[in-house]
Amino acid sequence: MGQPSSTGQSSGIGVVDKSVAILGTVAQAPRTLAELVDATGLPRATAHRLAVALEVHRLIARDAEGRFVVGPRVGELATSLPDPLVAAAGPILAWIRDECGESSQLFRRDGNERVCIAAAERATGLRTTVPVGSRLPLSAGSGAQVLCAWAEPSSLGHVLEGAEFTARSLADVRRRGWAQSIGQREAGVASVSAPVLDAGGVLLGALSLSGPIERLGRNPGQRFAPVLVTGARRLAAALG
Repeated sequence: MGQPSSTGQSSGIGVVDKSVAILGTVAQAPRTLAELVDATGLPRATAHRLAVALEVHRLIARDAEGRFVVGPRVGELATSLPDPLVAAAGPILAWIRDECGESSQLFRRDGNERVCIAAAERATGLRTTVPVGSRLPLSAGSGAQVLCAWAEPSSLGHVLEGAEFTARSLADVRRRGWAQSIGQREAGVASVSAPVLDAGGVLLGALSLSGPIERLGRNPGQRFAPVLVTGARRLAAALG
């Protein structure tokens, strides 16, 4: 019998379910082998064997600290799908990166998580890498704030119970049109995000900029929000 994957479902094919469990786990956060074993419940030898196999196929990679992370093949597969939002986002993300000198991302909500569906990374120096396909919690970070601020309150369920922000702060985010985060999701990292809205005001995604606090500062919104808001408007216009 297969083991439940990261989706909680079992296909009956053990090696597939275990591999999906590993992919889902590293998509949430970088993992050491020990952390991978704890998160998946797999035997150490099995987790290592499957992770290395996935690494060969570039579905998993290693970061600078040797932890398992989502590999580049996941992003390549994702971007090969016909998604108008992703296709239109490429030039906008590159423009934001070049204007601000920091990595930029586009997030879309998926249940109680947000998924990075497109990104433009800073080429050199210290940077915050969020690979395409990464799944992050909806409870912290400027991108999460935007996705929650423009969501129907009834759709948030228990998200706000463990969140780093409140319903009141989300109202402030919606009023000013952007959000900022200083060490909220990850220590030492700051970010700014703005909503991408269609002509009817429906949220399509969150456009974000992230980088070290030492470069973005303690009030990054004041400096970078105008670029993010302009980029979000351009992206919406590109979609017609």
